[in-house]
Amino acid sequence: MKKHEAMDWQTFKQLLIEQPSLELQFQFGSDRLVDPSYHITEIKQATVTSVDCGGVMNAWTEIIVQLWEPKIRENERAMKVEKALSIIQLVESKLPLNPLGKVKIEFGNSDFDTRQMFPSEISAVGASLVVNLVPDAVECKAISRGGSCGTTDSAEECCTPEQKPKIQLINLAAVTDTCTPGSGCC
Repeated sequence: MKKHEAMDWQTFKQLLIEQPSLELQFQFGSDRLVDPSYHITEIKQATVTSVDCGGVMNAWTEIIVQLWEPKIRENERAMKVEKALSIIQLVESKLPLNPLGKVKIEFGNSDFDTRQMFPSEISAVGASLVVNLVPDAVECKAISRGGSCGTTDSAEECCTPEQKPKIQLINLAAVTDTCTPGSGCC
């Protein structure tokens, strides 16, 4: 799976600000749309600190916008971008969001397991502003930056396949010295 470059919060928000009168729609999976009755239930800010297998400390901030689909459709049309911006304004009045935080959209329903996805592209399509969502991908940060993947106490790299010793097979049918009872070979 291809690693996607995350969009930052200030870019995401600016793209919304530019199209306030459009309906905000989210596309996931194989051209599937989140039901237009969705709610933005919360916006979370998470600071992530990690140490990768190469021993390097990493830190970043994620801004996670959570979407929820009610079981019964409430609307035929998705919320306007301006409504989403009013929710964002309410959140930011209580929680200053890092403008450089990586944006993720958290969504799931009865047919799609809940997951966090990246907005890859935001485009105006007719009366809608469509946010295309793509899954995140796992990566080895050490290898991605061209470094070593770390080592174990025995100096073996942690993510390289184990080298098995080679053995030589002998065709026993071709061996003339066979073991006979009483010869001491058995």
